[in-house]
Amino acid sequence: MAKVQANGITIEVEKMGSPADPPILLIMGLNAQLTVWPEGFCRGLADRGHHVVRFDNRDVGLSTWLDDQPPGDPIEALFTVLGGGTIEAPYSLADMADDAVGVIDALSLGSAHIVGASLGGMIGQHVVTRHPDRVRTFTSIMSMPRFIPMEMEVALSLQPPDVAPHDREAIVAAGIEAARLIAGTSYPFDEAYVRREALANLDRAWHPDGGVRQVMAALADGDRRPALSTVAAPTLVIHGTDDPLIVPQGGQETADAIPGAELVWIEGMGHELPEGAWPQILDPICALIARAEATRSGSGQGPVATSTRTAAE
Repeated sequence: MAKVQANGITIEVEKMGSPADPPILLIMGLNAQLTVWPEGFCRGLADRGHHVVRFDNRDVGLSTWLDDQPPGDPIEALFTVLGGGTIEAPYSLADMADDAVGVIDALSLGSAHIVGASLGGMIGQHVVTRHPDRVRTFTSIMSMPRFIPMEMEVALSLQPPDVAPHDREAIVAAGIEAARLIAGTSYPFDEAYVRREALANLDRAWHPDGGVRQVMAALADGDRRPALSTVAAPTLVIHGTDDPLIVPQGGQETADAIPGAELVWIEGMGHELPEGAWPQILDPICALIARAEATRSGSGQGPVATSTRTAAE
């Protein structure tokens, strides 16, 4: 891993695959470190001929924490937004999108295939609308173009657990229950895996206040659909039919908002990246990138990715 300076902050970055291959920038979601992109998932992209870059968003992991800004009350903010009011946040999703573009600049990539999951998809929406020249393709996974309410029990799971910060077992137990709550019905819930990952992420960087500030940024953001209607980048939207956190309506609205977007439903997947669903996610992403790289090669903009053939092909 390495640190880069981007958009005035320090961002932790990890690269995988050959730098000669088409670059993919992975943007993770709410209060989620870069390690939440499963290693095997990233390796799958790299093995198909891509230069994969994942990074810690601001305020999480090993990137800069904005602790000079108060986190605020996410529950109060949620009810304000549900009541039709507006809130202020310490920073915006647009700021986080500029961070992502800063990573592209710091690594001298020029442009990249943007893949965002959950909040990362919302950040990616700002990347593709604010910086269209930096986006080769855009893939939105389990995301939405505006705030769409979910069940209150699910919404409340987003707040930090009310446990002592030194109580590792309580923190991990809360993380397991939150993950179970937002899982789908088609893939077995692997509690042992979730526990291992929760412990690893706790050891790497436990920073719940940063996640709260990210919640505030998401709630303060408006309706992105008007801006998304201008997107020209080839776009793929992937969503699980059983997602209780960002409900399927979010995937449908994202696809409807972006001209020509391809929509892929994964039956029974919740708000998760289960290994059993990886082929259904990786195949369309790699196919989209292959088409775009072929077009770029034909126009003299860059080489074709030669190893992105999917099983379906």
